[in-house]
Amino acid sequence: QVQLVESGGGLVQAGGSLRLSCAASGSISVINTMAWHRQAPGKQRELVATITSRGSTNYAESVKGRFTISRDNAKNTVYLQMNSLKPEDTAVYFCAAEIRRTLITGTRPYWGQGTQVTVSS
Repeated sequence: QVQLVESGGGLVQAGGSLRLSCAASGSISVINTMAWHRQAPGKQRELVATITSRGSTNYAESVKGRFTISRDNAKNTVYLQMNSLKPEDTAVYFCAAEIRRTLITGTRPYWGQGTQVTVSS
């Protein structure tokens, strides 16, 4: 079994900061790309940021310059530092990871359960 568990969500005022964490555990051989997605009420889930195993990053235009994704490969953990938060950042944030469980199995995506981020104006 593989589990991804997010933490760090909460309520913050506009202009504030939050740091999300997502730890992967279980039977894991390799973790490739890790990512953060979010889903606001009534909207489709959208990709926020990705980071490869070598540390290359990519961001949605709406969060560039405000959010930073990072990872600790030794801890199988991905982070999302969110600064200058806006009310439109309010959403449930999900982490995802492309994981290979053994050296002979294929890679497949795993998802966390989500953590709520609410930004008040």
